[in-house]
Amino acid sequence: MPTNRKPGEKAKEIPNDAFKRSVAGALRALARTPELEVVFTADKPVLTPDKARLSEPPRKLDARAASIVRGQADAMALRLACHDAAIHRRLSPQSEQARLVYDAVEQARCEAIGSRRMTGVANNLSAMLEDRYVRGGKYEDIRTREEAPIEDALALLVRERLTGLAPPAPARRLVDLWRPFIDEKAGGDLARLDGVIENQRAFARAMNDLLAHIGLAEASDSDSEDSDDRDNEAETEQEGENQENQGEAQDDSESMKLEETEADDEESREGETQDAESPSSDMPDDTETGDADEAAQPWRPPEHRAEERRGPDYKAFTTRFDEIVDASDLCDPEELDRLRAYLDKQLASLSGVVARLANRLQRRLMAQQSRSWDFDLEEGVLDPARLSRVIIDPTSALSFMHERDTDFRDTVVTLLLDNSGSMRGRPITVAATCADILARTLERCGVRVEILGFTTRAWKGGQSRESWLQAGKPASPGRLNDLRHIIYKSADAPWRRARKNLGLMMREGLLKENIDGEALNWAHQRLLGRTESRRILMVISDGAPVDDSTLSVNTGNYLERHLRWVIEDIETRSPVELIAIGIGHDVTRYYRRAVTIVDAEELGGAMTDKLAELFEETAPARAPRAVA
Repeated sequence: MPTNRKPGEKAKEIPNDAFKRSVAGALRALARTPELEVVFTADKPVLTPDKARLSEPPRKLDARAASIVRGQADAMALRLACHDAAIHRRLSPQSEQARLVYDAVEQARCEAIGSRRMTGVANNLSAMLEDRYVRGGKYEDIRTREEAPIEDALALLVRERLTGLAPPAPARRLVDLWRPFIDEKAGGDLARLDGVIENQRAFARAMNDLLAHIGLAEASDSDSEDSDDRDNEAETEQEGENQENQGEAQDDSESMKLEETEADDEESREGETQDAESPSSDMPDDTETGDADEAAQPWRPPEHRAEERRGPDYKAFTTRFDEIVDASDLCDPEELDRLRAYLDKQLASLSGVVARLANRLQRRLMAQQSRSWDFDLEEGVLDPARLSRVIIDPTSALSFMHERDTDFRDTVVTLLLDNSGSMRGRPITVAATCADILARTLERCGVRVEILGFTTRAWKGGQSRESWLQAGKPASPGRLNDLRHIIYKSADAPWRRARKNLGLMMREGLLKENIDGEALNWAHQRLLGRTESRRILMVISDGAPVDDSTLSVNTGNYLERHLRWVIEDIETRSPVELIAIGIGHDVTRYYRRAVTIVDAEELGGAMTDKLAELFEETAPARAPRAVA
């Protein structure tokens, strides 16, 4: 090919190319997966079964920046090498909050194995953690345990116990707030972890005991784990031998000087995402892959333990401060115009992709519409084919026609968007754009669309918590925060009148906490009041319900248990068709019909595909209409 290089002149190497190659090679060697694809991008780090996506190193690479990138790669490699997702999933506790801690500590265990064997790996992981907490910058001003995430604190405490390394300076206050409580309630359990670090099953059993002792899990969780272990003793011994062999192989890899070239952070072998700015211990496990026998089993509704009370015991301490509000009422028109303009600017590149997906959906939907007419009616639309009769015989009456209703058009779709703080940034902007374009697409096809959002009015309680404090802190108060349910577009409102409202999601301070069960029930009740024969409810969320104020004074699975009950009630007893899309969070554990996406950018494709699948199915039997 033509070139401007002089004969004999070598091609200039791309900056940091040699560094990237060495990092990728070290990651594959440490993870013992030579076929793993490793790429560097400006997006968040992600680990999938066959691909590791790492952060692009800066052009001017110094020692600290190199250590951070290597530390991120080490975290990924150790996750692949030392973690068995099937064991992790089988021994996972029931409570969502306990599961967060359980997942975080498992990642800390994987990283501790590498840190204990290779000094370079330990240094890289320390640099990565310190950088993460420095950039997070949210733990320096905390004053109480309620403000400090226990999963972060416990993961760092376990890391300290297993490796002897102190927590990063920016996170020391976070750890110090929880240290006395953990030492008092579960100091013995912490001590057990060091002796079983190489045995994932025994480590998980010790963690479940710890969670039970600090009140995040019930004792039955530990009992079920013991029973499971007794039934699988042979498997346990074999897994222990495999892990020991795995450890010897990792010792041999130390001679290859891997500590000089290791890379990036997060995630499980099964392909879940992880944000580089969240603690490495937050890495979730993928629950979609595992044993072939498990995969072959048909889906079953979420199981409830016999001793667990379900939906009817859920309550709110007070509903006086809850609100259902139109988006236009939360800010003035000028600010709404500015926010909508900002949303359009942010999503200029993404809107083209989603628009193409929406056009594909529209073509698939329009192909299903078979139009039919009734003729020779006394009123309706004038039939032009019969006008010749009037010309020939002026005494003939005019003929009218009317288009018959079709099942396809007699449909309403509700998009329920999670407006919690964890959706801040790219996820919420992508969700807003997809809702915008899909609503217009469905409206062109004659399908009514409603767009709703849910969050809370305040962080950590608001006026509901103040009322509880003034009442003397009665035990088991129930939900302890002020709900805010937002109507961005009602089903009967045309899109041109509601398009500005989605800009509200870009408003600073809107996104707070999420109580999914009540929001889902609210959206469901609105659909039940509609007269359309087919009603579809699509939930878009990035996690389980979380409200610190409520969970701090009730059982750890209080909100999750209510969400499960609402979902089961809708899926088994309601005419509403329910579907869920999880962004970086496995929602298949809650919903029968659900999909989990890795990146927020995949949301448009997931929404269009799922809606197309629903419309291509045979619609349910037409329900009788209400008589006016």
